[in-house]
Amino acid sequence: MTVITHNRRRSRLSTLIDQPGGVSVGVALTQAKANLAGLEARSRAAIDEQVAALSALAQPTSLEENGRNLDLAYDYSSAVIDAAGPFDLKDLCAAAANLCDLIDAAPEGRMFDWRIVVVHAQALRLLLSLPAEAAEARTQVLASLKDVLKAKVPDNPQSDEG
Repeated sequence: MTVITHNRRRSRLSTLIDQPGGVSVGVALTQAKANLAGLEARSRAAIDEQVAALSALAQPTSLEENGRNLDLAYDYSSAVIDAAGPFDLKDLCAAAANLCDLIDAAPEGRMFDWRIVVVHAQALRLLLSLPAEAAEARTQVLASLKDVLKAKVPDNPQSDEG
């Protein structure tokens, strides 16, 4: 018979809220939002760094270099998702995730179509430069990237999402 033991941990926030005279949920949320807002500039700088690194990757000339560069491109794209996620930058996350999906689907032992990486890097730069109110342009960029995913990985379940 297997026994599962669950060690319940309490977060610092829940401890503060539960204590008599502790912080109210509303105050805690306000403080959390303020703390998060203070990190947004650092997050955007990290996103810029990762997109610049992605853009700087050279087209591989050998299968070995192809594998290394794809790993780097995947890492840079994942870092964009990590940095953009908490700040409701869904378009950046979607573009970076699209590239990750394409890299995941890349056949082993064959050269990757490097134009895909170049196009995604350019799309990320474009999304970063567009003003917040340019929703239609953002939608068009993401739709074009989804078209690339559909063309390269037709049986991908995400290629049917809108």
